[in-house]
Amino acid sequence: MQRIDFWFSIGSTYTYLSVMRIEEFGQQNDIAFRWRPFDVRTLMVEMNNIPFHTKPIKMRHMWRDVERRAGMYGLPWSAVPPYPIQHLSIVNRIALLGAKEGWCAQYTKAAYQRWFVNGRDPSIEPDLSGALQDIGQNPERVIAATASEKMKAALKSETDAAQALGIFGSPTFVTGGEIFWGDDRLDDAISWHRHGRVVLSVGNSCVAPRDIPEPDSLGG
Repeated sequence: MQRIDFWFSIGSTYTYLSVMRIEEFGQQNDIAFRWRPFDVRTLMVEMNNIPFHTKPIKMRHMWRDVERRAGMYGLPWSAVPPYPIQHLSIVNRIALLGAKEGWCAQYTKAAYQRWFVNGRDPSIEPDLSGALQDIGQNPERVIAATASEKMKAALKSETDAAQALGIFGSPTFVTGGEIFWGDDRLDDAISWHRHGRVVLSVGNSCVAPRDIPEPDSLGG
């Protein structure tokens, strides 16, 4: 079965919403995802895009928006976490090693658990090692491996690949040559993956826009 590429960076705020639900969502919809960590900060710097940190009004709205959507999904939320994280590259190199070794999803969720639920920066100690311990990985081995020039080059290569596809933010879903940016576009990506187009969902069925019932037949 063809998979949807799930491009993400630990350090992205809205990515929390996707990371914590995408595996269950995929199982419910019989869809497989390939986890593709990259360094979104590098792309944002190149685009001179500083989305929230220097814009307090926008940042307040972003945190409230994430909190509302977390509640909609039934995801835990305690308080606004530290932002931005200090060492985005380190945690995404760890995630990339996890993708090669088969524990990327577990680590990424553990890192976001510490960040969004416990309110601690997962890119610095003790939480850098703690997230690895949470999933049964040896922190000394993993951190040493991801400090190598080989892993730094690997993350750069993945970041270059994301940029070549036209990706500019996290989370992004890619299927059939189409790019869907943002947690709220996950349903659209599933639709394109299945139908080769975006269709609207009415109840539990997907229908093309021309097939949507007239308003009177929808009730309410």
